[in-house]
Amino acid sequence: MTRKYVVRPETAVLTRGYDPSLSVGSARPAVFRSSTYVFSSPESAARAFEIALGKARPAPGENVDLIYARISHPNAQLLEDQVVPLERDATDAAVFNSGMAAITTVFLTFCPPGSTVVHTSPLYGGTQLFLDALLTPLGVRAISVDAGDAKALDAAIAAAKNLKLVLVETPANPTLRMSDIEAAARAAHAHPDRPLVAVDNTFLGPAFQHPLSLGADLVCYSATKYLSGFSDLLAGVVLAKDAELIGQLRGTRAVLGNILQPDECWMLNGRLVTVPLRMNKQSKNAARIATALADHPAVEELIYPALFKDPEQRRIRDKQCDYPGAIITLSLKGGRPAAFTFLRSLTIARNAVSLGGVESLACHPRTTTHSELSTAQLDQAGITEGMVRLSVGIESWHDLLADVRAALDALL
Repeated sequence: MTRKYVVRPETAVLTRGYDPSLSVGSARPAVFRSSTYVFSSPESAARAFEIALGKARPAPGENVDLIYARISHPNAQLLEDQVVPLERDATDAAVFNSGMAAITTVFLTFCPPGSTVVHTSPLYGGTQLFLDALLTPLGVRAISVDAGDAKALDAAIAAAKNLKLVLVETPANPTLRMSDIEAAARAAHAHPDRPLVAVDNTFLGPAFQHPLSLGADLVCYSATKYLSGFSDLLAGVVLAKDAELIGQLRGTRAVLGNILQPDECWMLNGRLVTVPLRMNKQSKNAARIATALADHPAVEELIYPALFKDPEQRRIRDKQCDYPGAIITLSLKGGRPAAFTFLRSLTIARNAVSLGGVESLACHPRTTTHSELSTAQLDQAGITEGMVRLSVGIESWHDLLADVRAALDALL
C-alpha cells in the first residue's frame, strides 16, 4: 500500500520531480548534455511544439517530449521542480543563465513599448542600467521611488498610466533600505491595470523573506548568490504563484536563449538543500559582527537590519523578515580614501563584488557594483564615497570580527 502525504520543503527539495529510473538508478540526478532530443513519435513532436509555442497547455500528468536544450532540458526541469519548495507559496519556476538574465526577461515579457514600470531605488546597478539604457529607449517609462517610502510608492502606483510592473528590491542594494512588499502589492492590486509585482529577493530569500506570501506575483533571484553559495557559477531564478506567468517567461527565454546550461543546473540543484544551513550561519555571523562594530570610531554609520533605528524600517523588518541576513553596509568617516584603505587592510574578507558565498567579500559600491549610475542617481540613493558593502560568509565569526576591526582600526 502506497502512503500519500505532503512532504515538508526540506524533503521536497531533495525528492520532488526526480525519478532515479530515468538516471540508470542514480540516487541523485545525472547531467544530461544533449542539445536535441529524439521524439517518441511524429505526433508527440507536433504536440511538444504546440505546447512550447503556447498554442496548447499540457493536460494534467501529460508527459511532453523534450525538443531542444535552448527551450528546456532534463536538468533545467529537475532544478525548476526542486527549487519550488524553498519559496513559500510558489507553484513553478524558470531558471536562467544569470540573475540579470532572469530580471531582464521579466521586463521584456511583461513590459511592452508604451507601458510603465514603477520601481524602488536604489536598484542593483545592472538592473538600473538595463532600465535606463535599453528599456527606456524601447518606449517603456520607468518611475523611481525611494526605497522605504511607502506613501510615495503608493502614490506613484496610483498615478501611473498603462502600468505593467512594480519592481521592489528589498532590502535595497547596498543601502539595505527595506520596502513594504505587502503595501506595494495592495496598491498594485487596486490599480485598474492590475500590474504584476516582482520582488528582487536576492539579499534575504528564500530563507528569510517570503514575497509571494505577502502578495507579490513574482520573486526574482540572482541564484549566483545565496542559492548557489560558492561563487563558482552564474544563475538566475524566477518563481511565481501562477504557473501561467512562468510559462510566459519560458516562452521569452526560448527566444532569447538564456536558459541555464545542464552542468550549472546540476551543480545548483545539489546545493539547494544547504541554502537554509548556510544562510543561518551567515546571518548569525553578521549579527555578531555588526553589533560589535556599530560604535567603532571610524564608522559614521553601520547599517544592518537588526540594528535599524528608524521606526518605519523596524516595522517593515519585523513584519516581513524572519532574520536580518548577512549583509552589513558601513559608511566610513573619510570618504573614498578611508573606504579604499579599509578594503586594502582586510586579510580574511576579500575585496570582490558579488555576495552570498561561503567566503566573506567586501566592495566599494559607488565605484563597482553601482558605477553604472550617474552621480545624481548615486547621491539620490545615498550611495556615498565612504560606503562599503560587506557580505559575511561562514568563517569563524571571531576571526571575521578581528579582521574587520583591524581594518577599521587602520583608519584611526
